[in-house]
Amino acid sequence: MEPFISNPNHKQPERFELGSWSLLIPELSVGFTGRSGGVGEAPYDGLNLAYHVGDNPAHVLENRRLLAEELGFAPESWTCGEQVHGTNIAVVRAGDAGRGYQSQQDAFQQTDGLITDVPGVLLTSFYADCVPLYFVDPVQRVVGLAHAGWKGTVAGMATAMVSRMEQEFGSRPANIHVAIGPSIGECCYEVDEKVMAQARLALPEEGDTTEPAWCSPSVHEGKTMLNLKELNRIIMIKAGILPTHIECTTWCTSCHPEFFFSYRKQNGVTGRMASWIGMKER
Repeated sequence: MEPFISNPNHKQPERFELGSWSLLIPELSVGFTGRSGGVGEAPYDGLNLAYHVGDNPAHVLENRRLLAEELGFAPESWTCGEQVHGTNIAVVRAGDAGRGYQSQQDAFQQTDGLITDVPGVLLTSFYADCVPLYFVDPVQRVVGLAHAGWKGTVAGMATAMVSRMEQEFGSRPANIHVAIGPSIGECCYEVDEKVMAQARLALPEEGDTTEPAWCSPSVHEGKTMLNLKELNRIIMIKAGILPTHIECTTWCTSCHPEFFFSYRKQNGVTGRMASWIGMKER
């Protein structure tokens, strides 16, 4: 069953929510935005939430305000990193709330992962095909977000998030729940041998097989269809996450341009969706 659900009765902005996690922490809000319901203009028309794509900053700020208020968070609680396809992770303390909300320069620099135990902080990150990873430890009441394109995935972002939650908050991997959000699917993500060589290094024992579970042959010579969602899932299990604690979306951002921005589908000129996670203050 698809875990990220769009509610047609929602007011705009459009969003796909992981409502099942409210059973873990009732105050938890977690999900992924669609592309409609914002104030942007073409080619960023709709709900672009990222400053770095060239959109009018005033439109981006207004879209962020609209989303935060719809989710029940103060807009000034919006907190994000300057994503660089790496594995750097920031621990967000109470005084860090709002970093990156009004400008990219104020965000956590060179950071693709965020974790916090502070209620009222809205963690966010941005996408147009890459994989959003969500983390929650209901025992220690810690939440996290990670941005994982192919570079972050093969560099072990998922493992790094689990390790950092252990180090900073005493989380046990067996208690952590993870979700893999809307992103480009194996159906649309064709890569060359350079990328596949790096992917095999992430799971060398899987790469020994003729056709690992996280890829399939392409119709084009020298190309492979890469399943980043499955690759992340396997990496998470090896990091100690229980398979029953992993939710994985079926949404492909490239297959559904009516709902999502897609870097590949739109030849690199497009807006960005946002993932979010946060615990509302009691």
